[in-house]
Amino acid sequence: MQVNPVTPLAPSGPAVIRCSECPMGSLCMAGGLRPCDMAHLEAIAGGRRTLMRGEYLHRAGDAFVKLFAIRSGHLKTLRHAHGDCQVTGFPMAGELLGLDAIADGRHDSDVVALDTCEICEIPFDGLRELLVAAPSLMDQFHRALSREIQRQQAALFLMGNARAEQRLALFLVGLRARYAARGAPSTQIQLRMSRDDIGAYLGLTMECVCRLLARFRKAGWITLTGRRLTFVDGARLAALAEGVCQEPLA
Repeated sequence: MQVNPVTPLAPSGPAVIRCSECPMGSLCMAGGLRPCDMAHLEAIAGGRRTLMRGEYLHRAGDAFVKLFAIRSGHLKTLRHAHGDCQVTGFPMAGELLGLDAIADGRHDSDVVALDTCEICEIPFDGLRELLVAAPSLMDQFHRALSREIQRQQAALFLMGNARAEQRLALFLVGLRARYAARGAPSTQIQLRMSRDDIGAYLGLTMECVCRLLARFRKAGWITLTGRRLTFVDGARLAALAEGVCQEPLA
């Protein structure tokens, strides 16, 4: 997919977003905060920003100033090395972006919107001071860091150990779980990313992804219309993801 150059994020909606009223608050740092700590977080959080499909949130090498909380929408992260471009993730509503840049003070990846996204900006200097004064917020921040480590470890497993069909099954089952955690229907998901993006994330060609999706559909595990995927036999797909499925795929 061709993407547009970096453009300044334009404000949309009110200048201040109340974290206590955000539907994604339970998945972000606002979850479980004491009222006083919630008020302090709302005081430093920036306004809501809008990205249109194909726009960059930031580029690799940009100076790290803020963390970004995804209020709505879907994005993809890209890393460049030795002339190659690797898709490294598909962040969605309720997740934090920018944690990877804390150590070196610069972002090491590009982040591109896959659809219209609303982003909350959290200045890191203000957050750092608040973390010291608010233990409950520090706990939530540590959980966010832990989730990022878990995501990185899962990605390493996908690339290092799993067979091609298991990689795709793990990806679909994991995507289903992420949508379920956000209150979406458990039987149907919308693939916001392209087959090419999925392949670039899993280390597979687009043709391989298409063939495997066709096999899953032929096996009666899923139906697929455009990018709308329905889980017909999620248990079999989950068994393949866990490496315990014994049924050969035609």
